[in-house]
Amino acid sequence: MDQFVNAALAILLGVGGMLVYFYGTNFVLDTTLADRFAADGKLIHSNARSRERIRPWLFVGPAMLLLTFYLLYPAADTFRRSFYDARSENFVGLDNYEWAINSSGFQQSVQNNVLWLLVVPFASTGLGLLIAVLADRVRWEAAAKALIFMPMAISFVGAAIIWRFMYAYRAPGETQIGVMNAILVWFGGQPQTWITEPPLNNFMLMLILVWIQTGFAMVLLSAALKGVPEETIEAARIDGANEIQIFFRIMIPQIAGTLAVVMTTIVIVTLKVFDIVLVMTDGQYDTEVLGNYMYRWIFRNLDYGKASVIALSIMVATLPFMFWNVYRFRREEKLR
Repeated sequence: MDQFVNAALAILLGVGGMLVYFYGTNFVLDTTLADRFAADGKLIHSNARSRERIRPWLFVGPAMLLLTFYLLYPAADTFRRSFYDARSENFVGLDNYEWAINSSGFQQSVQNNVLWLLVVPFASTGLGLLIAVLADRVRWEAAAKALIFMPMAISFVGAAIIWRFMYAYRAPGETQIGVMNAILVWFGGQPQTWITEPPLNNFMLMLILVWIQTGFAMVLLSAALKGVPEETIEAARIDGANEIQIFFRIMIPQIAGTLAVVMTTIVIVTLKVFDIVLVMTDGQYDTEVLGNYMYRWIFRNLDYGKASVIALSIMVATLPFMFWNVYRFRREEKLR
């Protein structure tokens, strides 16, 4: 009960505090830069333009401060720490970067992250698009989409625990509590150690993230597909195009922007994957990824220098996709 009370108080104080801030700052602004009038009520000087220039900053100001202290400053400090030793006391130059280049663990993490990037975004987007198209043609569309989207409401840790039971292994002859092995044994096969046998285990872990992200892709792509003008599709049918041609030559080009956004978003999520690997294997059995490797060095080995290099690697890998998204957004804004 205490947790619910604390959560309610946090919401009330947060929302109430922001309301007081916005109304208070606007009141101060309107009072400080009020228009000046003569005794007869005639306007002498108007500060309306100055007020309207300052007012937007009152709204974005708190967000910019939070971004500065919780994003920009940590990023700059991480870069600084990458040139220091484990305790961030002695300057070691490029030693941490040299270690990363020569570290077999770091190399394996990079390779696994690349493998995740080649599988998860394409699989999630492809399945999301397929489900969006198929669900649009059934009566129980809302129920189907709700079921597919439901994993998005589960945390990565919760999803990993669910799938840990799905992959659970018991020796041959024992009762299989894992769904995957139970089905396999029912069909006459032998139970498999799904998460301890490379390279299969990497794909089994990827399946969890695909399961989560497919719902996200489906929702956005379904909305984009519904925005395709029906007149265009009918005109294509009249011209003799079949459904496959309509899909690839009419619908896909018109939702290309949404496809790009979905793909890049899932790419960024995939680059930062950590929870699933930690819960399922903790990076063992050749499943290490950069996020889990960074966690290992900073919280177990207590080496801030090496952990900072790994963190910077993730950030550098993410930046091109973020910049590309911003570029696309600005270009689309200009076209409008």
